[in-house]
Amino acid sequence: MTERIATPGDLGRRVARLRDSLGLSREQLADRAGIDIGYVGYLEESAASPAAETVSRLASALEVGVEELLGATADLPPGRGRPAAGSLLEKLTEQECLRLLAPGGVGRVAFNDPGGPAILPVNYVLREGSIVFRTAFGGPLDDTLRTGVQGVELKIGFEVDRIDEAGRAGWSVLVRGGAHHVSSAEEYAAAEASGVRSWAGGDRELYVTIVPVEITGRRIRHAP
Repeated sequence: MTERIATPGDLGRRVARLRDSLGLSREQLADRAGIDIGYVGYLEESAASPAAETVSRLASALEVGVEELLGATADLPPGRGRPAAGSLLEKLTEQECLRLLAPGGVGRVAFNDPGGPAILPVNYVLREGSIVFRTAFGGPLDDTLRTGVQGVELKIGFEVDRIDEAGRAGWSVLVRGGAHHVSSAEEYAAAEASGVRSWAGGDRELYVTIVPVEITGRRIRHAP
Protein backbone atom coordinates (compact mmCIF):
# COMPACT_ATOMS: atom_id res chain seq x y z
CA MET A 1 0.00 0.00 0.00
CA THR A 2 1.29 3.46 -0.88
CA GLU A 3 2.19 5.45 2.23
CA ARG A 4 0.02 8.52 2.75
CA ILE A 5 1.03 11.51 4.81
CA ALA A 6 -1.00 14.27 6.40
CA THR A 7 -0.55 17.58 4.61
CA PRO A 8 -1.64 21.11 5.51
CA GLY A 9 -4.78 22.39 3.83
CA ASP A 10 -2.75 25.11 2.10
CA LEU A 11 -0.25 22.72 0.48
CA GLY A 12 -1.62 23.55 -2.94
CA ARG A 13 -1.20 27.23 -2.28
CA ARG A 14 2.45 26.68 -1.34
CA VAL A 15 3.01 24.68 -4.51
CA ALA A 16 1.49 27.44 -6.65
CA ARG A 17 3.47 30.17 -4.87
CA LEU A 18 6.79 28.36 -5.19
CA ARG A 19 6.07 27.47 -8.81
CA ASP A 20 5.36 31.11 -9.61
CA SER A 21 8.52 32.25 -7.82
CA LEU A 22 10.57 29.96 -10.07
CA GLY A 23 8.73 31.15 -13.17
CA LEU A 24 7.45 27.65 -13.95
CA SER A 25 4.22 26.73 -15.70
CA ARG A 26 2.17 23.81 -14.41
CA GLU A 27 3.39 21.77 -17.35
CA GLN A 28 7.03 22.55 -16.55
CA LEU A 29 6.55 21.65 -12.88
CA ALA A 30 4.84 18.39 -13.84
CA ASP A 31 7.74 17.55 -16.15
CA ARG A 32 10.32 18.35 -13.46
CA ALA A 33 8.52 16.28 -10.85
CA GLY A 34 7.60 13.43 -13.20
CA ILE A 35 3.89 13.63 -12.40
CA ASP A 36 0.77 14.26 -14.46
CA ILE A 37 -0.03 17.90 -15.25
CA GLY A 38 -3.67 17.30 -14.37
CA TYR A 39 -2.65 16.28 -10.86
CA VAL A 40 -0.60 19.45 -10.45
CA GLY A 41 -3.74 21.46 -11.25
CA TYR A 42 -5.83 19.35 -8.87
CA LEU A 43 -3.25 19.74 -6.11
CA GLU A 44 -3.10 23.54 -6.48
CA GLU A 45 -6.88 23.93 -6.50
CA SER A 46 -8.04 21.29 -4.02
CA ALA A 47 -7.29 20.01 -0.51
CA ALA A 48 -5.41 16.99 -1.82
CA SER A 49 -3.43 14.49 0.25
CA PRO A 50 -0.65 13.26 -2.04
CA ALA A 51 1.58 10.28 -1.43
CA ALA A 52 4.90 10.84 0.33
CA GLU A 53 6.80 10.07 -2.87
CA THR A 54 4.81 12.70 -4.77
CA VAL A 55 5.51 15.33 -2.11
CA SER A 56 9.21 14.47 -2.26
CA ARG A 57 9.24 14.83 -6.05
CA LEU A 58 7.42 18.16 -5.87
CA ALA A 59 9.78 19.49 -3.21
CA SER A 60 12.79 18.57 -5.32
CA ALA A 61 11.26 20.15 -8.43
CA LEU A 62 10.44 23.32 -6.48
CA GLU A 63 13.95 23.46 -4.99
CA VAL A 64 12.83 23.29 -1.34
CA GLY A 65 12.85 20.69 1.38
CA VAL A 66 9.84 18.48 2.11
CA GLU A 67 9.31 20.13 5.51
CA GLU A 68 9.25 23.59 3.94
CA LEU A 69 6.76 22.47 1.30
CA LEU A 70 4.50 21.06 4.00
CA GLY A 71 4.74 24.24 6.09
CA ALA A 72 6.52 22.60 9.01
CA THR A 73 9.25 25.25 8.98
CA ALA A 74 6.93 28.26 8.71
CA ASP A 75 7.70 29.51 12.24
CA LEU A 76 11.37 28.53 12.32
CA PRO A 77 14.30 30.78 11.37
CA PRO A 78 15.98 29.60 8.16
CA GLY A 79 19.51 28.25 7.98
CA ARG A 80 19.50 26.07 11.10
CA GLY A 81 21.19 23.09 9.42
CA ARG A 82 24.89 22.37 9.20
CA PRO A 83 26.86 23.98 6.35
CA ALA A 84 27.63 21.83 3.34
CA ALA A 85 31.16 20.50 2.98
CA GLY A 86 33.31 22.65 0.75
CA SER A 87 31.04 25.70 0.76
CA LEU A 88 32.41 28.87 -0.83
CA LEU A 89 31.49 32.52 -0.25
CA GLU A 90 31.72 34.60 -3.42
CA LYS A 91 31.03 38.25 -4.24
CA LEU A 92 28.30 39.05 -6.74
CA THR A 93 28.56 41.61 -9.51
CA GLU A 94 26.16 44.55 -9.55
CA GLN A 95 24.49 43.09 -12.64
CA GLU A 96 23.90 39.77 -10.88
CA CYS A 97 22.56 41.59 -7.80
CA LEU A 98 20.03 43.48 -9.93
CA ARG A 99 18.96 40.23 -11.59
CA LEU A 100 18.28 38.70 -8.17
CA LEU A 101 16.36 41.78 -7.03
CA ALA A 102 14.29 42.04 -10.22
CA PRO A 103 11.45 39.60 -9.36
CA GLY A 104 10.49 41.69 -6.28
CA GLY A 105 9.17 40.19 -3.06
CA VAL A 106 10.08 40.89 0.56
CA GLY A 107 13.15 42.89 1.58
CA ARG A 108 14.33 44.58 4.76
CA VAL A 109 14.77 48.30 5.33
CA ALA A 110 17.62 49.18 7.74
CA PHE A 111 17.60 52.62 9.35
CA ASN A 112 18.12 54.47 12.62
CA ASP A 113 15.10 55.54 14.64
CA PRO A 114 15.09 57.43 17.97
CA GLY A 115 15.63 54.14 19.80
CA GLY A 116 18.61 53.04 17.71
CA PRO A 117 19.18 50.78 14.70
CA ALA A 118 16.01 49.21 13.31
CA ILE A 119 15.16 46.77 10.52
CA LEU A 120 11.67 46.29 9.10
CA PRO A 121 10.42 43.97 6.33
CA VAL A 122 8.54 45.44 3.35
CA ASN A 123 7.13 44.20 0.08
CA TYR A 124 9.01 45.78 -2.79
CA VAL A 125 9.40 45.92 -6.55
CA LEU A 126 12.36 46.96 -8.68
CA ARG A 127 11.31 49.67 -11.14
CA GLU A 128 13.72 51.39 -13.52
CA GLY A 129 16.65 50.53 -11.27
CA SER A 130 15.04 51.82 -8.04
CA ILE A 131 13.50 49.99 -5.10
CA VAL A 132 9.83 50.91 -4.56
CA PHE A 133 7.80 50.05 -1.46
CA ARG A 134 4.72 51.45 0.21
CA THR A 135 3.95 52.19 3.83
CA ALA A 136 1.56 54.14 6.03
CA PHE A 137 1.64 57.87 6.60
CA GLY A 138 2.73 58.50 10.18
CA GLY A 139 4.27 55.02 10.49
CA PRO A 140 7.86 54.15 11.42
CA LEU A 141 8.97 54.43 7.78
CA ASP A 142 7.46 57.89 7.31
CA ASP A 143 8.88 60.58 9.60
CA THR A 144 11.90 58.48 10.60
CA LEU A 145 13.11 58.36 6.99
CA ARG A 146 12.89 62.12 6.51
CA THR A 147 15.79 64.49 7.16
CA GLY A 148 13.58 67.57 7.56
CA VAL A 149 15.73 69.41 5.01
CA GLN A 150 14.27 70.04 1.56
CA GLY A 151 16.11 68.06 -1.11
CA VAL A 152 18.28 66.13 1.37
CA GLU A 153 17.53 62.42 1.64
CA LEU A 154 18.35 60.01 4.43
CA LYS A 155 20.74 57.26 3.36
CA ILE A 156 19.45 53.85 4.39
CA GLY A 157 20.14 50.19 3.74
CA PHE A 158 17.91 47.67 1.98
CA GLU A 159 18.58 43.92 2.05
CA VAL A 160 17.10 40.92 0.24
CA ASP A 161 18.18 37.31 0.65
CA ARG A 162 17.29 33.78 -0.28
CA ILE A 163 18.26 30.62 1.62
CA ASP A 164 18.15 27.15 0.07
CA GLU A 165 17.71 24.92 3.11
CA ALA A 166 18.02 21.68 1.19
CA GLY A 167 21.12 22.74 -0.72
CA ARG A 168 22.77 24.58 2.18
CA ALA A 169 23.28 27.54 -0.12
CA GLY A 170 21.94 31.04 -0.58
CA TRP A 171 22.59 34.66 -1.43
CA SER A 172 22.10 38.15 -0.07
CA VAL A 173 22.05 41.56 -1.74
CA LEU A 174 22.59 44.89 0.05
CA VAL A 175 21.49 48.20 -1.43
CA ARG A 176 22.48 51.57 -0.01
CA GLY A 177 20.79 54.75 -1.16
CA GLY A 178 18.60 57.71 -0.27
CA ALA A 179 15.01 57.22 0.90
CA HIS A 180 12.83 59.40 -1.33
CA HIS A 181 9.19 59.97 -0.34
CA VAL A 182 7.09 60.12 -3.50
CA SER A 183 5.12 63.36 -3.56
CA SER A 184 4.53 64.71 -7.08
CA ALA A 185 1.55 63.49 -9.11
CA GLU A 186 3.82 62.14 -11.84
CA GLU A 187 5.99 60.22 -9.40
CA TYR A 188 2.94 58.90 -7.57
CA ALA A 189 1.38 57.61 -10.78
CA ALA A 190 4.61 55.82 -11.68
CA ALA A 191 4.93 54.29 -8.20
CA GLU A 192 1.30 53.17 -8.24
CA ALA A 193 1.82 51.61 -11.67
CA SER A 194 4.65 49.50 -10.24
CA GLY A 195 2.02 47.23 -8.70
CA VAL A 196 3.71 46.88 -5.33
CA ARG A 197 1.34 45.62 -2.62
CA SER A 198 1.88 45.22 1.11
CA TRP A 199 1.08 41.92 2.79
CA ALA A 200 0.36 43.87 5.97
CA GLY A 201 -2.73 45.41 4.39
CA GLY A 202 -4.35 48.52 5.77
CA ASP A 203 -4.06 52.10 4.55
CA ARG A 204 -0.59 52.27 3.01
CA GLU A 205 -0.67 55.10 0.52
CA LEU A 206 2.85 56.45 1.08
CA TYR A 207 5.31 55.30 -1.59
CA VAL A 208 9.03 55.37 -0.86
CA THR A 209 11.78 54.80 -3.43
CA ILE A 210 15.43 54.00 -2.89
CA VAL A 211 17.78 55.05 -5.67
CA PRO A 212 20.85 52.82 -5.24
CA VAL A 213 24.25 54.46 -4.84
CA GLU A 214 25.90 51.17 -3.90
CA ILE A 215 24.86 47.57 -4.60
CA THR A 216 26.78 44.60 -3.22
CA GLY A 217 26.00 40.94 -2.81
CA ARG A 218 27.34 37.59 -1.73
CA ARG A 219 26.49 34.00 -2.55
CA ILE A 220 27.23 30.78 -0.69
CA ARG A 221 27.69 27.87 -3.09
CA HIS A 222 29.25 24.45 -3.19
CA ALA A 223 32.79 24.03 -4.41
CA PRO A 224 32.98 22.44 -7.88
